[in-house]
Amino acid sequence: MARFPRQSRAVNNLADLADNFDTFLLDAFGVLNVGDTPIAGAPERIAALQAAGKRVMVLSNAASYPKRVGLEKLRRLGYALAPEDLLSSREVLLSALTARPGECPRERLGLIAPDTWGLEELEGRGLAFVGDDRGVYDAVDGFVMLSAAGWSENRQALLEASLTARARPVWVGNPDLVAPQERGLSLEPGHFAHRLADAAGVAPVFFGKPFANAFEAALARLPQPVDRSRVVMVGDTLHTDILGGAAAGLATALITGHGALRGLDVAKAIAQSGIRPDFILPDP
Repeated sequence: MARFPRQSRAVNNLADLADNFDTFLLDAFGVLNVGDTPIAGAPERIAALQAAGKRVMVLSNAASYPKRVGLEKLRRLGYALAPEDLLSSREVLLSALTARPGECPRERLGLIAPDTWGLEELEGRGLAFVGDDRGVYDAVDGFVMLSAAGWSENRQALLEASLTARARPVWVGNPDLVAPQERGLSLEPGHFAHRLADAAGVAPVFFGKPFANAFEAALARLPQPVDRSRVVMVGDTLHTDILGGAAAGLATALITGHGALRGLDVAKAIAQSGIRPDFILPDP
């Protein structure tokens, strides 16, 4: 159960938290970058934390692309990260497909994701892209939704109709409702999955923040046992980063100047949601 502080402490940026924590779990969108643009000053502050011996790990709900693509992007934006420093909800879901085969049949699964990278990382898992043919939706034994890129209202209607006719498992690799981009917010798989639940009566299984599966996978990469009081989750959204971090027993820090809450009344959002971070920072 998530526990929240009575009051949040305002600080300038992550440098002010360096003495308090050994491990920094960072969201990507809204913390490190907005779309394809790094947030000003963030690469330098992350490098300073790493130079001070802090473990910096990116915990992202970006499930659209293979890990190497995400790593290349972050490095290109100025972040010096090793492969073990990046954990995506895509990885968490794919690990569960192997570890929990009885919950989501692997013989024939409909894949909701862009075909840009083909089936890289997805080979041998019974996955095949769905499109605009209702017959493809009806033929599979379950669905894996990794991305809303290229998704359409027509395809959403096909999926809803197929699942209404025959309920099957739906695993979602990105619980986010929206994501910050340079030109505004994009609709993400979580948005379509919740609509699916309402329309077809299915219960999607989510992987990624705020769910425990993502945080436990991240903490498993740290030296054991983990002192959770020395780990802080840094993000731009209350309902994913802050809620999930608090539920995992971690400290939380909310970035307000660049992502989902940019330009909004942060105090009002906290009051309405009941989700309060330990720290509030305008910049990472």
